[in-house]
Amino acid sequence: MTSSPNVEFNSSPYHIKADNPARLDPELLTHGDQRNVVDKYRHWHLDAIRQDLAESASELEIAIENLERDFNMGTIIRSANAFNVQRVHIIGRKQWNKRGAMMTDKYIEVVHHPSVTDFLSAVPAGYQLIALDNQSGAHDLATFPLPRQAILIFGSENSGISAELLQHTHAMVQIEQFGSTRSINVGVAAGIAMYEWTRRFKLEPRIDK
Repeated sequence: MTSSPNVEFNSSPYHIKADNPARLDPELLTHGDQRNVVDKYRHWHLDAIRQDLAESASELEIAIENLERDFNMGTIIRSANAFNVQRVHIIGRKQWNKRGAMMTDKYIEVVHHPSVTDFLSAVPAGYQLIALDNQSGAHDLATFPLPRQAILIFGSENSGISAELLQHTHAMVQIEQFGSTRSINVGVAAGIAMYEWTRRFKLEPRIDK
């Protein structure tokens, strides 16, 4: 049996699994891996990471509409990668600055839709559209029964989610706040909502009794 070699990276030893050498990128092995990836994926080539993430992706999907600041969009996509959501939908705008995502968009499926109609036609059967906004009548995220097959929708901090899209959503939820500010940053809100879905459907079964 061949033992796994050690590679020095930033003065810390990383153990490269030799059970599937096809996953490893010879160039990264030679020159080092400076990418923003967890240790498991160190020195893996891009396609291998994408395939592995796709096989373990959650059922959760994310939709982003009308975001006016590219940084917010990149932040949401970076969080979507961290929680390994199945897919990210970008509605309306095709061009965005990917620097905020720190290259994490390369590892998950990001789909652009030129219109709300185009997005709605791509919603998988059985999925519910859940809008995240703090409008009057919104349900509290802490107590709302999020569906397992959900697309969480986020809009602009100024104009919110469009009326055209809102009329097709199944529910609107809000993150409870206790200070003086009217709202929190949409990138922060998206991370909180994704974690709450993950906590309910991926983490709770693993909690020690």
